[in-house]
Amino acid sequence: MYNPQLETFLRVADAGSFNKAAEAAYITPTAVIKQINLLEADLGVKLFERNHRGLKLTKAGMSLYKDTKYIIQYCRDSVVRARNAMQDAGNVIRIGTSPMTPAQILVELWPKIHQLCQEIKFQLVPFENTPENAREILRNLGQNIDVVAGIFDDTLLDLRQCAGFEISRQPLCCAVSIHHRLAGKNKLTVQDLYGENFMLMHRGWSRYVDRLRDDLSRDHSQINIVDFDFYSVEVFNRCENSNDILMAVQAWDNVHPLLKVVPVEWEYTIPYGLLHSRAPSETVSRFLTAIHTVLGQD
Repeated sequence: MYNPQLETFLRVADAGSFNKAAEAAYITPTAVIKQINLLEADLGVKLFERNHRGLKLTKAGMSLYKDTKYIIQYCRDSVVRARNAMQDAGNVIRIGTSPMTPAQILVELWPKIHQLCQEIKFQLVPFENTPENAREILRNLGQNIDVVAGIFDDTLLDLRQCAGFEISRQPLCCAVSIHHRLAGKNKLTVQDLYGENFMLMHRGWSRYVDRLRDDLSRDHSQINIVDFDFYSVEVFNRCENSNDILMAVQAWDNVHPLLKVVPVEWEYTIPYGLLHSRAPSETVSRFLTAIHTVLGQD
């Protein structure tokens, strides 16, 4: 599916050494060097600066490093999609799942849904939450993945050209390191955030988050708002490592073992539910109707 030399390239870049990469791959350093030399020759670029202190990625190497992780993951996902396509998907709902898009809400509703749609089955399709995957999956819902659970608003739906089925409104909370001074609280006040760095998705991502941003900037300038571009595991790691505070929802309570999601005494919420194709299949339509019925019964 892809050049296996790319995996060797990643090992060398992560290890910073031909010898360490060889140990990880259970091959000789000579074999590793040969693969890297062949890859550089095929691509026509120099990937590493070699000196007595070790290896350092060139600008070309850094660019390829970022793209290679996506390429390899995409190829692996394509194999999963191909296998899924071979199965009879007539009565199967394929649910995309990642740390930021857990399927727990559907697991909780499933017994009641199953009573109404006994012929429908679940199939979980894991994926890595990257900007590239988010664009690819949401714009093509109904092809390899039918629904994804998560937070959304009209801006996201228009941007990703999909539809949303609201299940609930999730209060906007704060994720903090378990070692943070606020981790011992069961609920925060907005004043608790004074003097802290508060990580928010960039303006324009969600009107619900923009409303929170505008109100904090106007009424609580003691809070330092820090922008970021995409919710990913790296952002949760950054929150834990930097001791900053991250805007989160309760559904993400288990994304990072060293973070605690704490509610705040304010009224800010965001829609949470299922993202699906604007032209859902008959099976997906029956599934959504069943959820609507179940929620109406609660």
